[in-house]
Amino acid sequence: MASGRLTSDDLTRLLLAARDGDRVALSAWIHQTQGEVLRLCRCLATPNDAEDVAQEIYLRAYRALPQFRGESSARTWLMVIARAACADFVRESRRRRWLAWKAMPAPSHEPDPAGSIEFHLMLKTLKPERRAAFALTQVIRTSYAEAADICDCSIGTIRSRVARAREDLRQQLGVPKDADRSDLAPDAVALGVNQRLTFSAEDHSVPFPMAAGGLPD
Repeated sequence: MASGRLTSDDLTRLLLAARDGDRVALSAWIHQTQGEVLRLCRCLATPNDAEDVAQEIYLRAYRALPQFRGESSARTWLMVIARAACADFVRESRRRRWLAWKAMPAPSHEPDPAGSIEFHLMLKTLKPERRAAFALTQVIRTSYAEAADICDCSIGTIRSRVARAREDLRQQLGVPKDADRSDLAPDAVALGVNQRLTFSAEDHSVPFPMAAGGLPD
């Protein structure tokens, strides 16, 4: 199979083959999807813990694999699991030792041309449902329809959450509310903050134990 990026249908076929016992297909599916999973984990959990959370996501996916029927795409199925795992991580982290993460410093009202604002800290100030909608559509680049399936809500709700997330981030970036509308085009805020978050090529080649042959028996 070609090593390039596969289509959604290709990924679903791989996962169905993996469900039927093809471990080569399972390893290929993990390799093809782990970049997006890591990016989502960095947005919904933390950059430092992204790999650990991603590993948990793939373990959950492996355990749930016998129930996969292909009724939704493999990507949507995985992102539902990923979103739930990230939410569990945040809840557990709050309970144990990270209660202070909510106490974020007040956002600056001055633009930050040096890019010193940490993107993941900015995202943490968003309400969870807005953060998930924004990360899925603006970072992972799912369609609004797919994000709606993942979040179990309507497309209109996703659009509303993304718009509100953009407004929250606009305020943190110090973009004046009465700025020219060309400065606030649909993806302007997303592009502005994405400059503060870099993803290396290694996002697509992290050696998860499951992908490297360490599959559970």
